[in-house]
Amino acid sequence: MQKNRGNINPLTDVENLGIGSYIVLDSNINLNFNLTQIATSTVGIIVHAYPGGEAVDHIVLFATLGATNDTTKWVQVGSFPYTGSGTKLMATGAQLGAALGVDPTTFAPGTFYTFYTRVVTKSGKTYDVNNTGTNSGSGLNGGTNYHAAMSFAAYITCPFTGGMAGTYKVITDTRADWNSGDLVQVTDGPNANQINLSAVYPNPLYGTIINPLVITVNPGTGAASIPTKIDFGNYGYTVSAASATGYVFSCVGYITLSIDIFASGADQGNFNLVLQKQ
Repeated sequence: MQKNRGNINPLTDVENLGIGSYIVLDSNINLNFNLTQIATSTVGIIVHAYPGGEAVDHIVLFATLGATNDTTKWVQVGSFPYTGSGTKLMATGAQLGAALGVDPTTFAPGTFYTFYTRVVTKSGKTYDVNNTGTNSGSGLNGGTNYHAAMSFAAYITCPFTGGMAGTYKVITDTRADWNSGDLVQVTDGPNANQINLSAVYPNPLYGTIINPLVITVNPGTGAASIPTKIDFGNYGYTVSAASATGYVFSCVGYITLSIDIFASGADQGNFNLVLQKQ
């Protein structure tokens, strides 16, 4: 009697390696939702089916807050017939909100949603992140050589319009210059699309300013950065900021940054700073 092989991954079981199917990422259409126009703001990717695989009939698009391979936490956003090379997989903020059962205007800037694709072949087989092998990072799911479009992340953003100066409450400061609940001042930068955190770092109780700690903001997405290393504070030793990632959202007065801090030239790692305008 033939042994029951059970529910075996079809891309790793040698009896099923003859054929499979997956889609390849050609390009990104857009990976940021604009909160100020959330209903019509659209994210998506352009794909084609791997030519050596089984013929694709359609592609189902799912989404979830954050990221998880647990399909019970996915919601279906759309289904797209495969039309050959150049097939577009897209979703609006309104469609995402409807699938999640929430008002999309309540989406929080800085959060992200992961969109997962499920390929459905003409024979009815399905393939997604849960039945594709990673082979320690070198396989379809995450492997750099395949460019498989198993998922993509879309962030909730809003354009930077300036006018950020004011009083902010400290939500998080893992560097511990400030405590949660403290009030600090943020000023506008010397140039367009910049903010100045010199009244935040250094806290004057602990240090003095060497150079202004200026954050540059992408006007289209609110993404923040420090283009060049800044020696910003003298704490009895020089403290510098070499880079930053995060967002500055003028639409809701919200600043969230991860700043790489150096003390006397030694890398101290990344510290999180989150501020909410009052």
